[in-house]
Amino acid sequence: MDEPPRHRPPARPQDAGRQPNYRTISRDELAHILELHRVYLDQGRGSGQRADLRAADLTGLDLAGANLSRARMSHALLDEADLKGADLSKANLIGAGLARARLVGVNLTGARISGVSAAAVDLSAARLANVDSEFAILTDAVLTGACLHAADLSGANLDGADLRAADLRGANLRGAGLHGARLDQANLQGARLGGAFLHGASLRGADLRGVYLRVAKLQQADLAGADLREAIGLTAAQLDAAHWDNDTKLPSEFPKGRTHGE
Repeated sequence: MDEPPRHRPPARPQDAGRQPNYRTISRDELAHILELHRVYLDQGRGSGQRADLRAADLTGLDLAGANLSRARMSHALLDEADLKGADLSKANLIGAGLARARLVGVNLTGARISGVSAAAVDLSAARLANVDSEFAILTDAVLTGACLHAADLSGANLDGADLRAADLRGANLRGAGLHGARLDQANLQGARLGGAFLHGASLRGADLRGVYLRVAKLQQADLAGADLREAIGLTAAQLDAAHWDNDTKLPSEFPKGRTHGE
């Protein structure tokens, strides 16, 4: 059985009081780095050179469709950068800044993005399966239809995020902030939501089969039409704090015909 969530400090893009010394990279230098990285990916470690963009100032640059798989980009500054359709699979983006970056359709499969600052970014249709995004700041982010299968979002701040129809099967959302988040029609089968904050979140029609909900905060959450069969750790008190209807499917331990408040 899962252990209760442990208290952890809030997410932050870099250690408090220690701003990285951003290095400026010219467009020509960036083009050279990308070409060497292409050779590295195509021919293996003995050729080319793995892209090292750690703490690089890439503000506003056009990287749409770029192949930065496995690139080193921790603490890079990517504010307002165009990364639409870019391949960042298995890249290291720990602590990176992504404010107002364009990330529609980006591939972040297996990437490390713990502690990134990416509030209100558009990640719709993005691929984030198996991503390591502990304590990431994703408030008000758009993740509609995104693939977050088996992603680690523990402690992440997703308050107000739009996760409608997202694939969150097996995702780790323990202790995550999801206040007011929209998870309608999302697939959360087998996800871990122990200790998550779902106050006022909308989960209408969501697939919550087998989800772990021990000490999750469900006050005013909308569970209308949600499928909670085989949910683990759900209590009557949690259920009574939420909104649900006759179309909500409850775990077998709750009596059939149960009404709100019973």
